Amino acid sequence: MFPLLSRSRRPPAKPPAPETRTLDIAGRLMPLTIRQHEQATRITLRIEPGGRALKMTIPRGLAAHEVNAFLDRHQGWLLTKLAKFTTDSSLRGGSEILLRGMRHRIEHTGTLRGLTEVVTLDGLPVLRVSGLPEHAGRRIATFLKKEARADLEKLVAAHARTIRATVSSITMKDTRSRWGSCSSQGNLSFSWRIVMAPPLVIDYLAAHEVAHLREMNHGPRFWALCRKLCPDMDEAKAWLKRHGSQLHAIDFD
Repeated sequence: MFPLLSRSRRPPAKPPAPETRTLDIAGRLMPLTIRQHEQATRITLRIEPGGRALKMTIPRGLAAHEVNAFLDRHQGWLLTKLAKFTTDSSLRGGSEILLRGMRHRIEHTGTLRGLTEVVTLDGLPVLRVSGLPEHAGRRIATFLKKEARADLEKLVAAHARTIRATVSSITMKDTRSRWGSCSSQGNLSFSWRIVMAPPLVIDYLAAHEVAHLREMNHGPRFWALCRKLCPDMDEAKAWLKRHGSQLHAIDFD
């Protein structure tokens, strides 16, 4: 009797590499990434945070003409959605930047050295920036990171005391997929861009991540704890949903 030969299974084929192209939306050139997904049953198209790029997911093997037809049909939708993202994100003198929900006019001091600081001129808040104008974005970003850390460290400490939780570390990042995160080791991470939002939104983000120190999920107990720490949670979430992408659209490079 001959032993039965086992039929080896072929590993599943890897999906094709993502396709990248540039899409012209009424004269606005947008990078587009198209990914094929084995389990996708329909085409999905979304605008990346900040309105700087597009991402498309399609069923595997979908014909190119169907992809192109979908993009043609959604030109109007894209134009409407992209209209809220300004194409002028320069941080030149006279333009404005949000800080804790308030608009601050940017003023270049004309000196090469000096602090980036907030002053009041004629009763209005002004962000004074020294150095060369082409370095303004970098200097403003550094200032915002410092302000964000100061706010979030204070808020996190207060919320952590309330629930008697221990925070291992706090890190400032420039993430676009999420505003904050919490690891099982108690390490909290935040997008420093949140400091441009109103104070109640900054407080909500701190409360959200501190609540994860007790509940590493988004279940009913987590949301109840989050609401206890931040009673204005619903208002803050609504603000982020409406305006969060606009904070990502600002180019500090």
